[in-house]
Amino acid sequence: MTKKILILCTGNSCRSQMAEGFFKHYRKDWNIHSAGISPKGLNPLAVKVMLERDIDISGQTSDSIEKYINEDFDYVITVCDKARESCPVFPNAKESIHWSFEDPADAYGSYEEKISRFREIRNQIEEKIIDFLKE
Repeated sequence: MTKKILILCTGNSCRSQMAEGFFKHYRKDWNIHSAGISPKGLNPLAVKVMLERDIDISGQTSDSIEKYINEDFDYVITVCDKARESCPVFPNAKESIHWSFEDPADAYGSYEEKISRFREIRNQIEEKIIDFLKE
């Protein structure tokens, strides 16, 4: 059965983009979108770590939640605490879910330390999506 999912984050640059990529990878028949409260564009490190899994998210867009506010969704999933707190209500969503992931873009240190943090968050997101799809 086809599902329609919206994944929300603050900047729609890392976590929601990676989640969108994984959902599209595992469920090609579903209608998957992501958006942000204040879209910032795709983070190049998110693109890089997803390519390590053979998932190319470089063509995805960083959209505002305003684009989707009046659409119907089976699930609206927030992937950061800030988005959950400031997200408007989606009255046409059948179910709202919150998954809390740290923002890998906040990582400090060397390039290797930053990319390592992106990989950790990517792996957490993939694990959560796989569990969700098993339900």
